[in-house]
Amino acid sequence: MTVDARVRPVEGIRTAPLFDMVVELNPRLDFGTDGPLGRRVLYGAAGGWFDGPGLRGEVVAGGGDWALYRPDGTMLLDVRLTLRAEDELVHMTYRGRWVIPPEARAEMADPATRGRVDPGRYYFRTTPLFETGSARYAWLNDIVAVGTGYPVEGGVAYHVERVL
Repeated sequence: MTVDARVRPVEGIRTAPLFDMVVELNPRLDFGTDGPLGRRVLYGAAGGWFDGPGLRGEVVAGGGDWALYRPDGTMLLDVRLTLRAEDELVHMTYRGRWVIPPEARAEMADPATRGRVDPGRYYFRTTPLFETGSARYAWLNDIVAVGTGYPVEGGVAYHVERVL
């Protein structure tokens, strides 16, 4: 392999906790049968909460996940939420992947068992970005975050880290 002189070592990626979040979900809406890219569904946000060092509040009802299930079973996330942090609004968007291996799909499809499946048995990762006009939370406009998700009764939960 040829080494390119322009490539140099850089510090590894570090993160710090941003918040934990639970998004309560409305019953899903199906967009009909499978389309050309897979099966499209909407998981509407019914509310929720988030809490972390220096950032806490509620998930405002009305956003949601315009998810796409690929034919191989992987879910592509396309989420838009509104967060209310101490009367300041923050727009949160994220994309992500939820890959459930075939041996875990039956448990994950059953509402009675899905919340008990070890998150180490599947891959559920997100890439949150934020937008706000709030002076207090303007620092969110300039960060990238990563999250790990898992189902909970009535919705989905995330642990979100800020990339330093």
